[in-house]
Amino acid sequence: MDPLRELGRTLLILGALSVIVGAVLYFGVRVPFRLGRLPGDVIHRGEHATFYFPIVTCLVISVVLSVLFWFFSNFRR
Repeated sequence: MDPLRELGRTLLILGALSVIVGAVLYFGVRVPFRLGRLPGDVIHRGEHATFYFPIVTCLVISVVLSVLFWFFSNFRR
């Protein structure tokens, strides 16, 4: 395939992903659950510092991305 055509396709995919991520961040306030504040995320508030580790949020994002990559890999075949 032509290298310029591949570059154009890549830029279109990255642009579409940017729009999707932007929409999720913009409209994310209205969803019933908040990524980053899910039950199971570790928050420890000490006297002088706060430790926050969003373990459940990381797992949810990992599962969603795995399913999307699996879907797109099967779609390309």
